[in-house]
Amino acid sequence: MSISSRTIEVNGVRLHVEDTGGAGPPVVFSHGLLLSARTWDAQVEALRGGFRCISYDHRGQGQSGAPGDGDLGLDACTADAAGLIEALRLGACHFVGLSMGGFVGMRLAARRPELLASLSLVETSADEESAADLRRYRLMTLTARVLGPWAVAGKAMPVLFGRTFLADPARREEVSSWKRRIASNRRDIWRAAAGAVLDRAGVHEELARIRAPTLVVVGEEDVATPRARADRIVARIPGARLALIPRAGHTAPVEAPTEVTAVLREFLESQRRTTIVPAR
Repeated sequence: MSISSRTIEVNGVRLHVEDTGGAGPPVVFSHGLLLSARTWDAQVEALRGGFRCISYDHRGQGQSGAPGDGDLGLDACTADAAGLIEALRLGACHFVGLSMGGFVGMRLAARRPELLASLSLVETSADEESAADLRRYRLMTLTARVLGPWAVAGKAMPVLFGRTFLADPARREEVSSWKRRIASNRRDIWRAAAGAVLDRAGVHEELARIRAPTLVVVGEEDVATPRARADRIVARIPGARLALIPRAGHTAPVEAPTEVTAVLREFLESQRRTTIVPAR
């Protein structure tokens, strides 16, 4: 079964979408800032036999287009996710979001609950950026705007990846490959950084409205959205459960693909087994 790659117009923006097809329950994968659908390659390959796996690039990132009005904010990205689910006629799908993808997932689950069968939040936060991180990230964004993404790739790596992955001699080429990908980001990636991440408002107060079964995954070495932020999400979403990934940072699907795939598979299979009894 091959993976189809195409563009789908949603809300006036052409989104790059990869779809394994198949009759299994649909799972939509949403990536983090500076990354792309490639983040989920290991999970898609492992799960595609039992699930229809769909990954996409956010507006203004990866191979997707940018809107004429320049709106790259989270509300627009959330509307894109909803529009994509509707355009593909997926019904209620399983949504898996990493970092910025998790920002989208929380908003989608709270505001369009009919579109989600479950929610998996990987290395993400329901809060706005802290003042200290905001200063640091704004400086990196300004540098990328003036000089290009290559100028911040070195500083971005220890934010995106944990110390174990970065220091592992056996994975040196893999680390270098991801650094090259970040350095070769589109020149206007700073717009997405500012619009969708740095300027975002917190969504903590909306979490209690989420009724989809929720899994929260956090890497033990995540410095961008550490476990304390994951715990806050779990405490707020009714019935949410936490999975801690050892020796992984902010991009655990890449750093610890086997472990992340295992917790996702167990969670997704548990939703497949759940029988919903209609209210009488």
